[in-house]
Amino acid sequence: MDNQALIESFIEFKDEKNIDRITLMAILEDSLKLVLRKKYGSDENFDIIVNPDKGDLEIWHNRVVVEDDELEDESAEISLTDARKIEEDFEVGEEVSEPVLIKDLGRRAILTLSQNLKMKTLEHDYANIYEKFKELEGEIVSGEVHYIQRNHVIIVDDEQNEMILPKQQQIPSDFFKKGETVRAVIHEVVLKGNKPQIVLSRTSPVFMERLFEQEIPEVYDGLITIKKVVRMPGEKAKVAVESYDDRIDPVGACVGMRGSRIHTIVRELRNENIDVINFTNNEELMIQRAMSPAQVSRIEIDEENKQVKVYVKPDQVSKAIGAKGSNVRLASQLIGKEIDVFRDEPQEEDVELIEFSEEFDDWVIESLHKIGLDTAKSVLAQDVDYIVEKADLEVETVEAIMTILAREFEE
Repeated sequence: MDNQALIESFIEFKDEKNIDRITLMAILEDSLKLVLRKKYGSDENFDIIVNPDKGDLEIWHNRVVVEDDELEDESAEISLTDARKIEEDFEVGEEVSEPVLIKDLGRRAILTLSQNLKMKTLEHDYANIYEKFKELEGEIVSGEVHYIQRNHVIIVDDEQNEMILPKQQQIPSDFFKKGETVRAVIHEVVLKGNKPQIVLSRTSPVFMERLFEQEIPEVYDGLITIKKVVRMPGEKAKVAVESYDDRIDPVGACVGMRGSRIHTIVRELRNENIDVINFTNNEELMIQRAMSPAQVSRIEIDEENKQVKVYVKPDQVSKAIGAKGSNVRLASQLIGKEIDVFRDEPQEEDVELIEFSEEFDDWVIESLHKIGLDTAKSVLAQDVDYIVEKADLEVETVEAIMTILAREFEE
């Protein structure tokens, strides 16, 4: 291989990999310096001139002429006898520049050069891919299923870049066939050695957010803002949306006429049930909306422990909890507090013991007061033996008291 053949083949490779002129020169120069260091021990006495536009490559070995018996460093010095073989009038102390041909470096050096050129070019290619896709993290890409394994699927884009969709980033009901086009969001880009690995996700909340941007013009234009997305991939999701334009109904715009807009997203997500919720800074109202489709009777908020008690009518309990606890779990994630669901049972009124002064002697009521029993329900909630022991009353007396009190609530 001569100098011209090397640079011509490298230019073809450079065009294929889309390497710019300056990078091409740097890669070629670095690779040649490596070969020169291996052969001569140093590259300090060499000039490398690369002109990829003209297809020229020149290597010049610069050495100082010394007396024959004073030659010590063949990389930096040349004997007077050898110098005069190049040009007869050379004298000691002058500098000699001698061209070096690729073919004169030897077969091993040429092989090393070729391998290093490929390695450096691949490193440059990997760096470009990494930077390109790193900037695209959080964006949707589409590609063709190239290879299917048990733990992941390899997807290839139009530029033949390989992307990996791990099993844990797939919707549980996802099923792919080779050649099928798949959409996903770029979850992360990491380096495995020097090679970038582009990891995709279809379970990320960001994927749903980007789908909203693609399918709903008002979201894409910024007229509707997605405040938060929480998901149980393939099962259920809740999306809080807001619009600063009073003329726009954000929920209606996202859902569309008869669900026409949301249906496209639902189909892409394997029939994932999506609740679109109007965002509000009113926490209690937001909790009510987050618990949709259940109707909430009342709410108790514990700010210190970030807990919420939600009370619903008995016929709303199953809606509030949802299948596999999905509704209350997603509502908790949406508001950032733990939500517990309780039945809102109708409460019967309690009655003070003093109201039974006609049925019980005053000393009996006083004995009950002394052990903390002030109302009818507080007495009925206790065991007979407990009251007998603590209030120092006869068993028959306590049983009679409980019978009278129970009759009050039966009526």
